[in-house]
Formats: sequence, structure tokens, C-alpha cells
Amino acid sequence: MNIAIELSPLIGILAACLALGVARATFYRAQQPAQMLWPQRPRPGSPLALPAPERQAILELLHAPQYVDRSPRTVFAMLLDAGRYLGSVSTFYRVLRAAGETRGRRDQLTHPAYAKPELLATAPRQLWSWDITKLKGPAKWQCFHLYVILDVFSRYVVGWMLALRESAELAKELIAATCEKERILPGALTLHADRGSSMRSKPVAMLLVDLDVAKSHSRPHVSDDNPYSEAHFKTLKYQPQFPERFESEAHARAFCQDFFTWYNQEHRHSGIGYMTPAAVHSGEAVQLFNARQAVLDQAFANHPQRFRGRRPEPPALPTQVGINLPKSTPLAQGEPQRSTLNSPQPVSQSS
Repeated sequence: MNIAIELSPLIGILAACLALGVARATFYRAQQPAQMLWPQRPRPGSPLALPAPERQAILELLHAPQYVDRSPRTVFAMLLDAGRYLGSVSTFYRVLRAAGETRGRRDQLTHPAYAKPELLATAPRQLWSWDITKLKGPAKWQCFHLYVILDVFSRYVVGWMLALRESAELAKELIAATCEKERILPGALTLHADRGSSMRSKPVAMLLVDLDVAKSHSRPHVSDDNPYSEAHFKTLKYQPQFPERFESEAHARAFCQDFFTWYNQEHRHSGIGYMTPAAVHSGEAVQLFNARQAVLDQAFANHPQRFRGRRPEPPALPTQVGINLPKSTPLAQGEPQRSTLNSPQPVSQSS
């Protein structure tokens, strides 16, 4: 419409409206002030509305000591019992609303805004994720608690423990022993977990301060802030040999020993280029990647037509892994929960 108004002095109103597909009536209407089109008329008051002195009397009555802590409905009933009628319950609420005095009687708890954890690891021993899961015992309501600490970059299970109960002291002992075994340097590690009682306990928090390990927690009621531990537990419980119930603690411990040995040493993980977690954790994956590339290069040299002239490459090794990576990172621009980047050359990993 503004363009039509600007063109009308040059080519005329009719030609401008035809060129822009605007009706001439719309053109003339746009040039008139709004108050001429829709004049503001004062809205008449309701003949049933109470005059200002009566509304003020109701407000003063509701402020009286015997009524100030009572609801308008209760005050209305008490006035009827006293033989008085000043207005309806709706009128009481209307007067209070006009005075800005309608609100909840109780102060509602407001939860603080939890920041989304954004964690990044470019090598092993930089970011760990730990959690506790339950394994069903021989009887109903009986279960064993499995503590697992997972290196997010390599998917290597650096520490685990089976116990009869969930305890902050047991978690503290496991974390301390695992950090000592992995020779974690001060300030080099971030430990991520959900918001369970053991994860947020004082013994664990004090231990992390002593070890100079940064702690991170998932947001409340957010299921995908700790995806690596959850995915690992799914791998555990979807094993064909995983029983419906364990006969005893010894049975559960023996199963876990076999499973974690297989998981670390034999399992080919899709998130780390189908390497074993032990190979990525120790740095051996770079040599294995080069060996795979040599096999593919030989196959390409023998039969280049089978590859349509394109040099084949093995599955890429991870270069960076994270939880809720920022949008600016290359990994976050693709699939947030995957760790493998399509990089043709592996990056050596220092332990």
C-alpha cells in the first residue's frame, strides 16, 4: 500500500492500483486517519454497576480484621448470617481485582533454571559418565545395584562395582579407585551423571573437589542428558544371555565380569568406527585404522573398477564426542548423539 501511495503522483492512482493489484477503495481508505474510519465512542457503563462509594465500602469491609484472612465466599456467607448484603460474590472478586488484591494465598515454589550441560571430549580420560542400574535378584523386591563408569570418548568401562544397596560411600570409593587406576591428573577430567541421590551426595562432591575433577549433572526430568550411560545399560540388558533374574550376588557378579570383558575387548562399537573400546582407550585404534586402510588400498589397486574409481575408506575414528554440543561445533550440526565424524584421517589420541 505504501508503494501505491508513492507511485500515485507519478503514474496516477488508477494505474498504480492496477499495477499492484490494489482496489481503489483500499487506497483511499489507507489515506484516511483511523479515528475518522472508526471513531472512538465512550463505552457506556452498566446500569447495574455499583457506584464508587459502595465499591469502596466493600473494599474497606474486606480489609477489616475479622474478614481480611477469609475468602470472598466466606465473607459473603458471614454477612448474610449477620443480616447484611453489600453485593454478590462476583462483585467482591471484581472489587478486589480492580484493587490488585487477587492472588494465590500460598507462595508457589519456583524452581531455578537449570543450565543445559554442554560437554566435549577430544581424547580418552577427559569426560566420564556414570550411573547406577538395578539387576533383579532371586526374589521379588530384591535387586542388586550395578555401578558403572564409562569413558564417553572411547566407550571403555573404566570402573564398575556390584553392591547390595545404593550408597554414596560406595560410589565415592569406586570413583576414587578408578581415578587412581586411570592416573587422572588434576583438572583434566569431567564426571557427568544424572541427579540421583548418590550422584549429588556430599561425599561424592567432596571427593571430586579433592581430586580436582569437574562435576556435571543432567537437568531434572530430561532423559537424554546422560545418553551414553543409558545406551550402555541397554547393551547390557539386551544381551541374549542376560537372565530375567539373577540367582545370587555371585551369579550377577560372574555375569558382569564376562560382559565387561567382552564389551571392552571384543565388542565392535558403531560410535567409534567399529573399533573395540579398549583399542580406542589405549590409542591402538590409530594403527588398526591404518591397517584397515592398507587392506582397502590393496583391494582398490587390484580391482579399481569395483569401487568406481573412488578410494574406499574404513569407518572413521571419533575426533570429538560430547553431550549437548553447541550448534557451532561440526558434530552438533549433524546428529547430536553420535560421536563419529566423517574425517578421512584419524587423529592420534594421547592418553
